[in-house]
Amino acid sequence: MSRYITISLDKRGVSCRAVLLDEQAPRTCEAVWRALPQGDQAYHAKYARNEVYTLVTPFADPEPGRENPTVTPIPGDVVYFAFEPWEIGNPAYGYETGSEAHSAAGATDLAIFYGRNNLLINGDAGWVPGNVFASIIEGLDDMAAAAQDLWLRGVEGETLSFRRAD
Repeated sequence: MSRYITISLDKRGVSCRAVLLDEQAPRTCEAVWRALPQGDQAYHAKYARNEVYTLVTPFADPEPGRENPTVTPIPGDVVYFAFEPWEIGNPAYGYETGSEAHSAAGATDLAIFYGRNNLLINGDAGWVPGNVFASIIEGLDDMAAAAQDLWLRGVEGETLSFRRAD
């Protein structure tokens, strides 16, 4: 039986529906499902291109490890990243002091990709593979328009949230 999540840009009032990819990423899907709801400050990717994400306190125990990984996500991919503190806390990345990026535990990054030609590479760290654990099946066009608005007008005050759906 398929499991679904709702992903929302809360301030903009836009949501989409995604199906978990339990067969391709069972450990990641289970870790995320158990930890829902999740969400925090929304960010638009500086490096990857067409990505909106949030950083939350690490919740997987144990971490799922790599499964269904990609460095070239496509529109509609929902991706999980686990970052150690040294990987995410660089002041050049622009995260405010006190944000999840500066946690001694590191951070979990939950991301959606809304357009083509994404490449997960970071000038400091190199390739940044993530686990594709869900696929957006409804509302991608609306999320893409809202994500483009984030890019053009800024993310301040916006939250990206993930929760279970029927």
